[in-house]
Amino acid sequence: MLEYESWQAALLGLLQGATEFLPISSSAHLLLMPWLLGWQPLGLTFDVLLHGGTLAAVTIYFIKEWKQLSKQSIKGIINQSTPQARLLSALVIGTLPAVLVGWLFEDLIVSYLRSPAVVVLTLSGFGLVLWWADQRASQNRSLGSVGVREGLLVGLAQALALVPGVSRSGITISAALLLGISRADAARFSFLLGTPILVAATGRSLFQLWQAGIGVKYPVLPLVIGVIFSFASGYLCIRYFLKYLQTRTYRPFVVYRLVLAAFILLLLFLDL
Repeated sequence: MLEYESWQAALLGLLQGATEFLPISSSAHLLLMPWLLGWQPLGLTFDVLLHGGTLAAVTIYFIKEWKQLSKQSIKGIINQSTPQARLLSALVIGTLPAVLVGWLFEDLIVSYLRSPAVVVLTLSGFGLVLWWADQRASQNRSLGSVGVREGLLVGLAQALALVPGVSRSGITISAALLLGISRADAARFSFLLGTPILVAATGRSLFQLWQAGIGVKYPVLPLVIGVIFSFASGYLCIRYFLKYLQTRTYRPFVVYRLVLAAFILLLLFLDL
């Protein structure tokens, strides 16, 4: 059984790393794969721990940016004297809506919104939002122009991603595009904004594991394997996705979301 769970965890880790940063919803894929293959889900805590691998990937990839941001003094943030200070303020403000919504509505989301039917609606609906944003984006702004206003608006969008299928990267990229930020910088801002959320979610899951007794309720080996594969695929995804966006659009990801939603809907009808 442990061998099977380790293989399952590796595949889910690869899936998590690849879909966390692409605008196609990692939570939807982690929910759908066990459902499609008839696996026993390893639970929300396992899903969130896989985010620890992608957290390591995004932190290492953007280590230079985080070092620059960490040098900003409180005075610089208050005075908004540099682009880095404004970006850091945007990231702080942008993190708050998702934290608040998650704290208030987590039980509701877990109980009623983690289902294939919900994923069909969110994959297709917010896929069309991404298409619309990509089509009308002026792309006349860079990451250096981002401030508190942009952080708050994109942060409010990020809070919607607590619902499976919305896609955290997809909705935050859509919001950034609608604010006129270029495709590549919209993705960079999305990845940076997602880092504090990944830190909070991973830390909470580790605390829950410690309380439950890691190795008792949750086997250690599958968790470790899942996180390692999540890190590897996540890092590669960030690297090549940002290069891709320098010359191309988000259209293939919109098409993928719509096709996947239609496939799930067909399976749901056949299962009636």
